[in-house]
Amino acid sequence: MMKWLKDQYTKYNEVISYLFFGVLATIVNIGIFYFFDTLLNTPYLIANGLSIIGAILFAFFTNKKYVFKSNTTSKEESFREFILFVGFRLASGVFDMLSMYILVSLLTVDTNISKILTQFIVVVVNYVFSKVFIFKQEEGEHD
Repeated sequence: MMKWLKDQYTKYNEVISYLFFGVLATIVNIGIFYFFDTLLNTPYLIANGLSIIGAILFAFFTNKKYVFKSNTTSKEESFREFILFVGFRLASGVFDMLSMYILVSLLTVDTNISKILTQFIVVVVNYVFSKVFIFKQEEGEHD
């Protein structure tokens, strides 16, 4: 049983790591949103934009180091990863902003509930972007 568990962990390490750090990035995202929206009474779309920026920065460093284990050696390659990561995350951020607008302004769903709902889809979209386009690994490069 222990060998099977270890084999499964090894086989799905990247997905498990992504989910773990994805949950943390989601907590950062929702926490920043709650701070600005609820505690400081910032307009919800501004609070959402700030939370997206905070989550993008947190997610870039954790995804690069712990999830996809990118070992870029040059500043140029690291910068390329950062630009691609931010670009794709901003694309999912547009979905996040649009979803928030529809849920809050058009459907009158609570801002914090709306934020949580949008995060489920955003996490999946961001994994695909990161895996396929940003932290691509050559064949045989996995740990």
